[in-house]
Formats: sequence, structure tokens, C-alpha cells
Amino acid sequence: MEYRELGQTGEKVSAVGLGTWQFSESWGLTNYEAAKQIIAKALELGINLIDTAIVYGNGMSEDFVGRAIKELGAREQVFIATKIPGQYLSEDDVLRATRASLRRLRVDAIDLMQVHWPPCWHNFPTCEYMRALERLVSMGLIRYIGLSDFPVELAEAANACLAREQVVSLQVRYNLVERAAEKEMLPFVEGYGMSLLAWSPLAQGALTGKYTPDNIPKFEDVRAGNPLFHPSNFSQIWPLVQKLREIGQKYGKTPAQVALNWLLTTSDAVIVIPGAKRPEHVIDNAGAAGWRLSYDDWLELDQLSKSIRIRYYIEE
Repeated sequence: MEYRELGQTGEKVSAVGLGTWQFSESWGLTNYEAAKQIIAKALELGINLIDTAIVYGNGMSEDFVGRAIKELGAREQVFIATKIPGQYLSEDDVLRATRASLRRLRVDAIDLMQVHWPPCWHNFPTCEYMRALERLVSMGLIRYIGLSDFPVELAEAANACLAREQVVSLQVRYNLVERAAEKEMLPFVEGYGMSLLAWSPLAQGALTGKYTPDNIPKFEDVRAGNPLFHPSNFSQIWPLVQKLREIGQKYGKTPAQVALNWLLTTSDAVIVIPGAKRPEHVIDNAGAAGWRLSYDDWLELDQLSKSIRIRYYIEE
């Protein structure tokens, strides 16, 4: 496994982490033993970054992660990241929600506490929740502070609220067909010495090669209705998937591994956190690290990707 520094913390985390949104009703993996097998395989392969959140299964994901790490005796080798959603960002709720996360995760301290999204429907001042998180750092209950799905302007404001700490990471949607993060967010994290945690780095499976224009099932999970799988969008994605397969054959890699490696090659600030519903998915994801695409292959994917225009508003 390849490791990268998280921001400027000195902490070395795996370039390929494990996202655990899958441990929820949203994705359909609600069996603890199955989740434990996934986590065990990740640890076996050197993946030490596990990302979860309060809202994943309404605490189910945190509980599964904490229980598995404890049973596997792996606390010392795991860097745990979780998130507080925007509706829990009053000072009191930050403190209470963190206590609940600590309990579900079965740890004395959370390695990275991220604000999952801004308080869009509430009027909690930015500095109120950021200073509450900073207080938790000083009390030893969390170690580092991150943000997730924040626009650059608000991320700057949030970071400015901190007196002693710094925001060390920004988690955003980023993959070969959804590249809006490159416009502002990637330059922002690079400029501030932060890390960018790429969620949905495989476009919820659209880049894995599993699906074709003639074989797009009716999903019974969070992907139901995802515009990426609408024929008008997937017909554009499909040539890129074919190119991923073609380039992968040169390296002995799968389309998913090439798609993830493209992100890792693009910037040393990028860390990918793909999810997994089976141990085999973890094996595939881990194989994205420890090698590099040639510049010519990276550029060919870059140019082909830029020709894709994803539309989220679908006109039938």
C-alpha cells in the first residue's frame, strides 16, 4: 500500500482508504459480519484510513466500524474519520454528537472529525461549531478537524475561525467524470497544504466496467435515479470505461484501478475513499495504489474525460 501525509499533520494514511457509507440501508449492507470481513480485508491489505459518518445508517456504520476494529484488536493501526451533519452544529449538539460517536466507535478519541455539510437549513454561526470542535481537540476527544462538501468560500471562513488548529482536509465528490472539484477545491487544498478526500471516486460504480449501456440494472440502493446511469449520460461515460479497460490491460489492472490511479496521479494531495460491499471490492480498490499511469495514458484519459458533459437535470 502507498501512504500519504494527511494535510500537514505528519500522519501517514493509505492513499486508498475505505469508505463505509455502504454499511447502511442506503446501500443495503446491514449485516455486521459481512462488514467485519470487509474491514478485516482492508487492514490485511494495508488500508488504515476508514471513513464513516453519523448519518450512515443513522449510526449503523459507526457502530460496525467500531465493533469490528475492537474485535480485530486493530485500534493502533487504524485512522478513523467520521462526520457530524449540518443539523447537529449548534455548540451543544457538536459536543453531544461527538460523545455519541465516541461511544459507537468504541474509542477514546476520534482521529479526524469532519463537518459533513454546512448548516444549510439552520442559522448556526460558522465560528460556533468550529470553535466547539477546536475545544474538543484541546480536550483530547478528537485529534484533527476536517470539512466535507463545503464550498471554498465557507471552508476559508471555517478555517479562519480556528485559533490553535487548522482544517487538515476537505472531502468532496471527485472522479473522472465529475471533476468540478478541480476548478476551486483542489487548488484550495493544495494551496493550504490540506488533503482532498475524494468520495465517489468510481462514480458509484459507473467507472468499474461492471455496467454497459445494455446492462444497467434498476438499482435498489442509493443509486436509484442517479443521473450518471441515465442513458443520456452513461452513453457518454461508456467510451471512457472502454478506454479504462484498454489502458488497464497494459498494466494488468482493472478499469476501477485505473480510474482510481488517475486521481492519485493527478495530485499528491488526493486520497481516495471508495466503498466496498464485498472483500473482493477492497482487493480491487487497494490495487489502485503503488504504481503510476504514464503521462501519455493519464493525458489520454484526461482529454477523453473532458469531452463528457454530465447533465443532472434530465429532460424526458
